Amino acid sequence: MTRIRITAGGHTFVAETHPDAPQTVAAFLKLLPYRQKLIHVRWSGEACWVPLGEFKLGVGFENHTSHPSVGDVLFYPGGYSETELLLAYGACSFASKMGPLAGNHFLTVVEGRAQLRALGTKVLWQGAQDVLFEAA
Repeated sequence: MTRIRITAGGHTFVAETHPDAPQTVAAFLKLLPYRQKLIHVRWSGEACWVPLGEFKLGVGFENHTSHPSVGDVLFYPGGYSETELLLAYGACSFASKMGPLAGNHFLTVVEGRAQLRALGTKVLWQGAQDVLFEAA
């Protein structure tokens, strides 16, 4: 497993790659360091997301779920909705205006998990935050 540092909204987290999503992990690692904007989800509950529009990572579905746990990071490769990353900080049922979605669970936050709710609340009430994914 590879460790990834995630910095957003004044918080730092460490995540580990998930062995059941090897193609997603390999493709994402090539993007590091990866900078984007993190915004609050519209339909999924307690989560933040990075909308990626028509971006293609070059992977399909693997280890996908609609119900991530706190600290799970999903990659949705597109199809019914735009491509995106999703970071769950509480109760979450991954969805879009088209209905339920499933994303590849490829990272799990293993350090700083207690600060995820503070990040989610900040994004909800203060708006988009810069997010950086980099090798830990």
